[in-house]
Amino acid sequence: QVSLEESGGGLVQAGGSLRLSCAFSGPTSSPLTIAWFRQAPGKEREHVSRINWTGTIYYSDSVKGRFTFSRDNAENTVYLQMNALKPEDTAVYYCAAGYYNAPYPGHYDYWGQGTQVTVSS
Repeated sequence: QVSLEESGGGLVQAGGSLRLSCAFSGPTSSPLTIAWFRQAPGKEREHVSRINWTGTIYYSDSVKGRFTFSRDNAENTVYLQMNALKPEDTAVYYCAAGYYNAPYPGHYDYWGQGTQVTVSS
């Protein structure tokens, strides 16, 4: 059982920055993909970024160039640095882990509780 815990959400003005953290623990010796998803009210959960077991990082088109995914293997923590935030980035952000390298929430077995990010205009 892999457990994940997000932190770092909050309220920020448009154009500002936030950094989300996701600490994970458990049997991570199997190849895992760690991903960030987000879900805005009334919308489906969508992929934001992920890192697979080879260290390849992927971004959705909506955040490419603004968000940066990084990983600290020593701390078993991943980060999402979010710059140039827009009101449409407002959502609950979730960290997830799974054994498929995919942008679809259904491919992830383990989820954090989520952290709220609100961007005011």
